Amino acid sequence: MKDRLTDALYGLGWSTVKKLPEPVAERLGRTIADAVWKRRGKGVLRLESNLARVVPDAGPERLAELSRAGMRSYLRYWMESFRLPSWSRARIKDGVDVKDLHHLTDGLAAGKGVVIALPHLANWDLAGAWVTTKLETPFTTVAERLKPETLYDRFVAYRESLGMEVLPHTGGSAFGTLARRLRAGGLVCLVADRDLSSSGVEVKFFGDTARMPAGPAMLAQQTGALLLPVTLWYDGPVMKGRVHPPVDVPETGTRAEKTSVMTQALADAFATGIADHPEDWHMLQRLWLADLEPRPDGSAAGESS
Repeated sequence: MKDRLTDALYGLGWSTVKKLPEPVAERLGRTIADAVWKRRGKGVLRLESNLARVVPDAGPERLAELSRAGMRSYLRYWMESFRLPSWSRARIKDGVDVKDLHHLTDGLAAGKGVVIALPHLANWDLAGAWVTTKLETPFTTVAERLKPETLYDRFVAYRESLGMEVLPHTGGSAFGTLARRLRAGGLVCLVADRDLSSSGVEVKFFGDTARMPAGPAMLAQQTGALLLPVTLWYDGPVMKGRVHPPVDVPETGTRAEKTSVMTQALADAFATGIADHPEDWHMLQRLWLADLEPRPDGSAAGESS
């Protein structure tokens, strides 16, 4: 019953919110965000705890302001996502402004493939739609399998409608498919600030240890593709982004050592963008190892939501 209700609510969002005038959708998002923030539920408290690491000198009032702004940013993401399939090409093109785009366009022109890695900042779906629309470049990404399965199918259909090829995170075949796309000179985009496998690479992130996926670094090593960190943020009605300089493959070391160095470089780039715009980081789950729940075997387990 819970799964059916969840799927029905998302279906209602996609079918109803996209029909609302944009100012009405914006007000609705802020209203919902403020109501959720005032309830001080698990997600809001976790967001505030995460933000306390990002802004360690913030007092309780500042953290409350950041978490409220963070929930408004998070609901903006959802309202935009519900409406994106109905946006015109001009609306998508005008809705995003990216700095240092030459890193991406030069990389694609070189024909060796490009891996974009980005954190949960602002609206990564809008960024993807902008890439397929403004740059007229298709790309492949990976999606976490959601429950119920019908909800996962909705997300896949939604992202495919924006011009993305979507592969399931589970199943073991995603890495091979991504590598083939890169060897053909294609573009791969991966949200990479949270490890879903609990077997990722340990990195220092805002002064403590977290795990991040090894996939982006391993793909770059195996295929020779360019690895580019990207960060996003909201600036009024426009979403802005920055393509950071490429993360190079170290000349020496084992594959694991190279992967560790490259993933740390990604984490450092992510931290720069998150520190500049903490209110746009939508991390409502546990991330740092110190916050994860221990398993019986002594390893750490993350939250599934």
